Amino acid sequence: MKTTESKAENAVMTFINALNSEDFAAAREQLANGMKFDGVMGSRDSAEAYISDMTRMKFKYNIKKLFVNENDVCLLYDINMGGTTIFTCGWYHIENGKIASLKVVFDPRPLFEKKG
Repeated sequence: MKTTESKAENAVMTFINALNSEDFAAAREQLANGMKFDGVMGSRDSAEAYISDMTRMKFKYNIKKLFVNENDVCLLYDINMGGTTIFTCGWYHIENGKIASLKVVFDPRPLFEKKG
C-alpha cells in the first residue's frame, strides 16, 4: 500500500517525466485546476496558464536530489532553459493527489547574461 509520501512523490515525478518527454497532457493531469505557481520570474494562478507556459518553453529537468515530507516534495534540479542550465529548487505541495502549488527559487543572472 502506498503512503502519503509515496503518492506525493509519484505525482511530482510523473509530472516531471511528462514535461521531459513533452507530454503536456499527461503533465496537466498531475495539476489541480487552481494550481498556484510562484517563481523568480513571475506567478500563475491556474494549471492551464502554467501548462501553457511549459508547452511554449519546453524546459528539461535533471533531478539531483528529492526530499519528501508528507504532502510536500522538494526537488533540487538543473533546468535546461533553452540552452542555459540553471540550478533550481522546486517546492511542490500536493492536495488530493494533485500538485496544488509550486514555488521555484533560482539565481536568474545567467538568463540575463545570455540576453546580453
